[in-house]
Amino acid sequence: MPTSCDPHAAFARYVLPEVDVLYRVARSLTRHDADAEDLVQDTMLRAFRSIERFDGRHPRAWLLTILRNAQVNRVRRRRPGLLDDPDDGTDRRLADTAAGPEDLVVQRRFDAVVEDAYLALPEDFRAVIDLVDLAGLSYAEAAAVLEIPQGTVMSRLHRGRKRIREALAAAGVQGGAGA
Repeated sequence: MPTSCDPHAAFARYVLPEVDVLYRVARSLTRHDADAEDLVQDTMLRAFRSIERFDGRHPRAWLLTILRNAQVNRVRRRRPGLLDDPDDGTDRRLADTAAGPEDLVVQRRFDAVVEDAYLALPEDFRAVIDLVDLAGLSYAEAAAVLEIPQGTVMSRLHRGRKRIREALAAAGVQGGAGA
């Protein structure tokens, strides 16, 4: 994109149509609505500041790379081990009221095993699972965001999913509720 182009018009053309995708990916990375909104806002600000240098090709991959780098910077600034929002999962509790007691126990156990297995994965595996399974990106889009070959995305996704399935099998909740 020539540098003489109007940055406001370029922003409207390349960035604004991708806001929903940015939010979905940010939500999968941060796990909290407010943090996701902050991350998207930070991403859009960074995109606006650098829009004149953007060549116009692959805006989604460009924006997701900015988002990922912004998230990496945010995580580096925070101290690990902060407690999760206790109000997170309210929707799950409301949905659980329709299930019987046995179903609730199985569902909660299943969810806990999946979460523990996911958190035990190496960061490289979690990043791919976040982008492909949680945010719905294609292998090619995830590869562009992570700046790795598409085959590496597929391999990490396969190995990450396999480790989660193995954890479920070891815990005896393989194929349980919520699968």
